[in-house]
Amino acid sequence: MDDKPDPGTLTENSEVLFSFGVIADIQYADLEDGYNFQGNRRRYYRHSLLHLRGAIEHWNTESSLPRCVLQLGDIIDGYNAQYKASEKSLELVMNTFQMLKVPVHHTWGNHEFYNFSRNYLTNSKLNTKFLEDHIVQHPETVPSEDYYAYHFVPFPQFRFILLDAYDLSVLGVDQSSPKYQQCLKILREHNPNSELNSPQGLSEPQFVQFNGGFSQEQLNWLNEVLTFSDTNQEKVVIVSHLPIYPEASDSVCLAWNYRDALAVIWSHKCVVCFFAGHTHDGGYSEDPFGVHHVNLEGVIETAPDSQAFGTVYVCPDKMMLKGRGRVPDRIMNYKKENAFQF
Repeated sequence: MDDKPDPGTLTENSEVLFSFGVIADIQYADLEDGYNFQGNRRRYYRHSLLHLRGAIEHWNTESSLPRCVLQLGDIIDGYNAQYKASEKSLELVMNTFQMLKVPVHHTWGNHEFYNFSRNYLTNSKLNTKFLEDHIVQHPETVPSEDYYAYHFVPFPQFRFILLDAYDLSVLGVDQSSPKYQQCLKILREHNPNSELNSPQGLSEPQFVQFNGGFSQEQLNWLNEVLTFSDTNQEKVVIVSHLPIYPEASDSVCLAWNYRDALAVIWSHKCVVCFFAGHTHDGGYSEDPFGVHHVNLEGVIETAPDSQAFGTVYVCPDKMMLKGRGRVPDRIMNYKKENAFQF
């Protein structure tokens, strides 16, 4: 952005209500450096843990502690499964997160499902649903157990919603289950390639196996929560491993039915920003409805002498992302009719 603020002045002259941390695609593995599937991007498997430690040390020493940290998915790399190291690697990363002085909310990405079944994840430390907020007398805002999503309030009038972008997916699901058959059918209808991870020749390149989508049930639930937030004049931050806005992402990284998710979000006034990972390259765009779509740069492809995380400072009229290393600073103003009057 041309009007990139000076890091020192980012939070000056603005009343900061609270802050939260963001980090994505750590993809730790006890392996030598390698490359992505195209062979053109270096991946620093072991060093990603050092980057995480650096981020945690930073958050723990901020003058005002963040209310929470959002971990946007792909916490360990799929290679762990090949080497039978999934549980060991996850334990190592989760032990590192235990150094953090504030709660962390974990999103699930494709690499979670390369390593573990959905059932395993539900019963693991990566399930942070116990941190959810319950809206009294609004049972329709309670998510189903069939997908991993919840909402919470880190500060009055601000609601965060964590979505399950692999609710529709062929990953981590028992191949004999009706859900798997349903999702495989969706995938094959849009992707005739024998290699289902290949977007070659597709008019909708997001229909690959390493992506997933949102069930109608989850979208209905999201709609109910956003309706509540509209009514109560809350600001909403949405988190998902997969991005949903083409202008902010490589098209091959989008959620299968990203248009359906956008349709729900755009029918409400309360959503301020949508954070996602998955792309590793990062990306940003403000959509026509004033929602800021931020795709965070991935830790896994961040050189040892750099960094990849950020802290978002929340003000009455805007949110300010202070990025570290590869993550750029962003100023995200609220839609004019939505600015709070404090």
